[in-house]
Amino acid sequence: MTRHARYAVADLREDILAGRLGPKPDTLPVTGASYIYQTTRFPSSVTKYHNYYLLLRVESYFGACSHTADQLNGEDAAQFSGLSLDAVLRDERLPVQIAAMDAYLGVVYPHLELCTRAVEISAGTPMYKAQQRDALIADTAHIQASEQVALIGVVNPLVEAIRQRGGICLPCDLQLKETQWGDPVEPNMEKVLDQADRVICTAMTLSNGSFDRIVERVRERQIPLTVYAQSGSAVVAQFKSRGVTALIAEPYPFTQFSAAASQLYVYTSREENGDVHES
Repeated sequence: MTRHARYAVADLREDILAGRLGPKPDTLPVTGASYIYQTTRFPSSVTKYHNYYLLLRVESYFGACSHTADQLNGEDAAQFSGLSLDAVLRDERLPVQIAAMDAYLGVVYPHLELCTRAVEISAGTPMYKAQQRDALIADTAHIQASEQVALIGVVNPLVEAIRQRGGICLPCDLQLKETQWGDPVEPNMEKVLDQADRVICTAMTLSNGSFDRIVERVRERQIPLTVYAQSGSAVVAQFKSRGVTALIAEPYPFTQFSAAASQLYVYTSREENGDVHES
């Protein structure tokens, strides 16, 4: 195995600021900034999800980052509209950087042009759309019977989808204590990363700073990594074949905000069937 140099989220940010990936970010203004607080609780579950989003509108794309309640507040978004992406990228807060990077990359590297395939999630109820989405994630991950699948960022329908394909789910989350079925949720991702045969994570790992470590660990162990991304979906796309085996990108507007059909973008690589090689 030939290792290529480790590439981290901070390196990607520096490349954007330096204009190495396209136009200088000071040429792209943020025309709108939004902050959304949303809760979700499915009828069959006792779990209530609390979701916080920063959205930055640049040209025809919304850069997005989900974060925890203590990282940003609604008033913070007001300062970003009218600024250049260069200025926003230099903000010290990680969720702001991720949303700005996503906005830049979503404009310069459109999902529709670069993904392996676009998939439509058909219109319907929140649960119906979530089940379609999580089935797509599980299918894209190519889960094999009896494999241990680390799920970093627990969503109950995805736990179910993993089990339906014969996988043994290793749930990991900093917020949840147990799954809908009472399974304990491990807060220490190192434990599940050590045990797993393959990994599925959400892009919330970008905003809490754990994404780089996940990529590093799956590369060390040569196991597949599938990422489901609302946050920073265009950011994660830059890590395909740099540790990320597959990506299901869901840019804004997210499935939970619309009863209409939703477009998701699937990226796969030559490692997608679990035969992981680095070059």
